[in-house]
Amino acid sequence: MTRFIDVPTMSQLIADIGVPQFIGALADAIRDDFIHWPQFDKSARVASHSDIGVIELMPVSNAQRYAFKYVNGHPANTRRGLPTVMAFGVLAEVDTGYPVLLSELTVATALRTCATSLMAARALARPEARRMALIGNGAQSEFQALAFHCHLGINEIIAYDVDPRATDKLIANLAGDYPALSICRAHSTAEAVRGADIVTTVTADKAYATILAPDMIEPGMHLNAVGGDCPGKTELHADVLRAARVFVEYEPQSRIEGEIQQMPADFAVTELWRVLAGQRPGRENAQQVTLFDSVGFALEDYSTLRYVNEQAERRNLGAAVQLVPWSADDDDNDPKDLFRYTRAGSAHKTVRRIA
Repeated sequence: MTRFIDVPTMSQLIADIGVPQFIGALADAIRDDFIHWPQFDKSARVASHSDIGVIELMPVSNAQRYAFKYVNGHPANTRRGLPTVMAFGVLAEVDTGYPVLLSELTVATALRTCATSLMAARALARPEARRMALIGNGAQSEFQALAFHCHLGINEIIAYDVDPRATDKLIANLAGDYPALSICRAHSTAEAVRGADIVTTVTADKAYATILAPDMIEPGMHLNAVGGDCPGKTELHADVLRAARVFVEYEPQSRIEGEIQQMPADFAVTELWRVLAGQRPGRENAQQVTLFDSVGFALEDYSTLRYVNEQAERRNLGAAVQLVPWSADDDDNDPKDLFRYTRAGSAHKTVRRIA
């Protein structure tokens, strides 16, 4: 049977673990898999683009497990009462192809995105960083704020969004629970980034935008560019990239849809896994500007599905569903007889809670 994790079950799992603890453990899981980068079969995600959004499939595997994520990005969805990003994923055995986990990944993707930002900042930001500008206060903002506050020592966040209601939401969601975290509202991007140690950009519009301009960048900043994640969507002026040491996840994918899509093919970047594995240096000095051009890569979803499956199994969470016809607990199982499933009542009960 396949373990099924729906949104309520994912919410229960996160609540049982705790949001900061979940983020920290997930960042460690992603780092562990990135260190073993050469062991994975990788490819850029397969995307279907329209004028108003994108739908993508993100596959990756190693010798033991195969994973994929289905995910969309439609910035106008909020006007229809739908999330901008919606996702689900599957984790399967390589030896048999059997799907062991089918899970929601909309909520989990928010957690894996901030966990990846945290992993990169641990390797690239100055250790004494305490102030972060958070540009774009939508669905990802609270997660980024908590990742950097709880695990990197950020105690002051200067927040800005073109929609003041988004900043209201951010402040309301985190008010009271994290007394050591100060969140202040800025009235422009330039105001927010002034004096910041880390700048996180996580805007949603599918457009070539200039959220950060060269005159906003200060020596020693770490730039966590999260919002540019598909062709035709950027947040940084090209001169910002030219002045920084740039790190990416999977270079072939980032060349298509990251901030570096606006740069020539020979523009130098470093894949982050090489820094984590000790093959390349990260930040070279305190004055250097570092930039993590984050687009989201399938290996991070693999790590998330692996972690979710382990934690759900430990807590007996999720439902057992007969996603494919055959099951080890089917006494009448004949793997060569598929035709019997055309008869009503021939299959076992298809959904049960895991006990």
